[in-house]
Amino acid sequence: MQRNTTSTAGTLYIISAPSGAGKTSLVHALLERDNQVMVSVSHTTRAMRDGEKDGVHYNFVSVDDFRKMADKGVFLEHAQVFDNFYGTSREWVEARLAEGTDVILEIDWQGARLAREAFADSTGIFILPPSRQALEARLKGRGQDSDEIIARRMQDAVSEIRHYDEFDFLVVNDDFDEALAELAAIFKAGRLKRDRKQPQIANMIADLLA
Repeated sequence: MQRNTTSTAGTLYIISAPSGAGKTSLVHALLERDNQVMVSVSHTTRAMRDGEKDGVHYNFVSVDDFRKMADKGVFLEHAQVFDNFYGTSREWVEARLAEGTDVILEIDWQGARLAREAFADSTGIFILPPSRQALEARLKGRGQDSDEIIARRMQDAVSEIRHYDEFDFLVVNDDFDEALAELAAIFKAGRLKRDRKQPQIANMIADLLA
C-alpha cells in the first residue's frame, strides 16, 4: 500500500500492551484504514512462526548478529522479552518520520522508555484488556501455548500493566470496533495539532489574515 507523505515530520507512536490484549489485531486494522502510518519492523532472535515472512513481520537474525548490531548502536531500543531479543532500527524510524509518515513501535514498557528518551515528542498508547479473565481466555483461545507458558504470560501481563501510567493514552479493548475507533481518533487528533497542521494550511491562514 502506498503511503502518503507531507511537508512536516511524522509522529512516533509507541504502543504497548500485555500479551493477549489485542494490540497486534488493533494495529493491523488501523493500517487498513489509515494510509499515513507504518509499523516499524523489528529485528528479533526468535524463531519464525508458520505464515511469517522475513522482512515483513520481523527481521529475523541470529543472537550473535543481534548483539553485534546492538554494539554498533543500530537500535533505537532493544530489549529481552521472554527468551528472545527484539530491537528497532533507529535509521529506519528517523527516515520514515522525515518523510512525514507516522510510525508505530509495538514494544514493551522497557523499550518504550528508551524510545521516549530518544524521541521526547513521541506519543504513548497503552492497550488494556477489560479483565484478567478475558485476558486469560484470549491467551488460551490462541491455541499456540502450553498451560505453563500461558501462566507465565499472565504473570508478565501484570508486570506490564503496572506501567500503564507511563503512557499518554489508554485504550480498553473490550469491544474491538470501539477500541479501533478510539485508536484511530488518537492518530487523527495528532495530525490536527498546530505544529503539524499549520504548515499544510499556511497559505489559507495567510489569506484569512490578509
